[in-house]
Amino acid sequence: MASSRARRGTVTALAVTGALTLTGCLQNPEGDAGGTGGFGGQASPDPGDGVVTVLGAFGGGEEELFVESLQEFEEESGIDVQYTSDQDFTTTVLLRVNSGDAPDIGLFPQPGGVMQMAADGKVVPIDQMLDYDAIEATLVPGFLDSARYQGRVYAAPMRMAVKSIVWYPKQAYEEGGWSTEPASLEELDEISEQIKSETDAAPWCIGWESAQATGWVGTDWIEEYMLRLHGPDVYDDWMYGRIPFDDPRVIEAFEAYKELSTEEGNVLGGVTGIVSTPFADAMTPAFAEEPDCYLMRQGNFATGFFPEDVQENLDEEVGIFVFPPAEDGYDGQPILGGGDLAAAFSFDDDTVALMEFLTSDEFGGPWAEGGGWLSPHTSFDTSLYPDETTRQIAEMAYTADVFRYDASDVMPKEVGSDAFWKGMVEFQDGTKTAEEVTAEMWQAWPEDQKQVAGGSEDE
Repeated sequence: MASSRARRGTVTALAVTGALTLTGCLQNPEGDAGGTGGFGGQASPDPGDGVVTVLGAFGGGEEELFVESLQEFEEESGIDVQYTSDQDFTTTVLLRVNSGDAPDIGLFPQPGGVMQMAADGKVVPIDQMLDYDAIEATLVPGFLDSARYQGRVYAAPMRMAVKSIVWYPKQAYEEGGWSTEPASLEELDEISEQIKSETDAAPWCIGWESAQATGWVGTDWIEEYMLRLHGPDVYDDWMYGRIPFDDPRVIEAFEAYKELSTEEGNVLGGVTGIVSTPFADAMTPAFAEEPDCYLMRQGNFATGFFPEDVQENLDEEVGIFVFPPAEDGYDGQPILGGGDLAAAFSFDDDTVALMEFLTSDEFGGPWAEGGGWLSPHTSFDTSLYPDETTRQIAEMAYTADVFRYDASDVMPKEVGSDAFWKGMVEFQDGTKTAEEVTAEMWQAWPEDQKQVAGGSEDE
C-alpha cells in the first residue's frame, strides 16, 4: 500500500479546570490572516459563571452517551454543562446567534455554518483559547483544516466519521480467497473481475435511494475519486470553488466512478438498481447464504443498517479494508470523512475549559464504549472501542496520510445538497454526461462564492 503515517505518540492530557490561563497557547501557524471572529482584541477570557450551554444535533442514545462522557469533567471542574439537542441544528444555531441568544458552544455536524459565522465575526478563533499545536499534533492529519476561514481555524473536531471503508461478508469473502488488503484501485478492480468470473454474484453492492436526498451516496463516490486521483490540494480547490466544477480533473473523477458502476455485471441490479435501491439496504444481499454481491463502500454508520444478527456479531460477520489509493494518483492514503466540530460563541474561563476537554483525546470514553463514536485523535485509547471492527476503522483514519471532510457538506447548499445530488442521479441513470452535469453544478454555485481567478479568495 502507498505510504502511511505512523501513529503519533500520546500527549499529556489537557487540564480540566474551571479557571484556565492561556499562557503557552500557540498561535495558529497561519497567523491572523483575517477573520478575527470579533474576539481578536481580547487577550484573556472573562470569568465564568459556573454554567456552559451547549447546542448540538444528536439526541436519544447519543445524547445519553454524550452527557455521560461529560460527568467526570463536571465533577472535577464544578462546571454545569447544559446540553440542548435540536434536530434542526443548522437553522436553530443561526437564528440564536443572530438574535443574541447564542449558546456558549455549538457542535456543528458540518463546517459550513462555522465558516458563515466566522465571516460574521460571531465565533472565537480556537488559537485564542486552545493550544493549537497540541491539538494538531494528535489529530488525524488535515482534520483541523475543515474549519479554516481566511487562514484561521474557528472550530475543532470532537467526533469523527470515516467514509472510506469497503465492507464485505467475512466468511463468504474469505472462502473466495480474494485479497483483503488491495494496495490500489487497480488491484480492487482485479478483485471485482475475480468475483465476477468465479461466482454468480456481482462484486459491488451499491444503493442510492434516500427519498429527497437521493444522490448523496454518489457524491461520496466522486469525492473518493477526487482525493485519490488528484490529491488533497486539488480537492480543496474544487471544494471551495477555486476551480470550476466542470474542471477536466473533476470530470475524470466522474468517469472513473462511471467505469466501475456501469461495467456489465459489476453492480447488483445494474445501473437502474443503484438509484432505486435504498442505501440502507444496499449490503443486505451480501449476507445471504449465497451472497448476491460482496463489496460495499460506505461510512462507519453503515453497521446500524446491517441485519440484527450481523450487528450482534460484527467481528465475525463482516470484514473491512480501506478504499485504496490510485497507482498514478495521489502518493498516499487519503481518508474521506466527517465529524462534529466544537465552536465557541463566548469567551470565558468555563467555556474555554469545556472546549479544551471536548477537543482533547481525553473526551469520549463512555461514548466510545457505547458504540457509534470515533475520536479524531490518533492518541485516543482504542481499547475503549466496543469491537475489533471499530478499532480497525479508527486505525484507518489514524494511519492515513490525509483526512478530508466530505466536500458536499462544505460546498454552498445550492450545490452540495441540491445540484450535486440531482446531477449525480442524472449522471448515474445516463440521462446526462459528466460534462453536462458538472457544468450545471458550477452554474448553480453562487457567483459571490466562486473563488476562481477574479473572485473572492476567502475560505
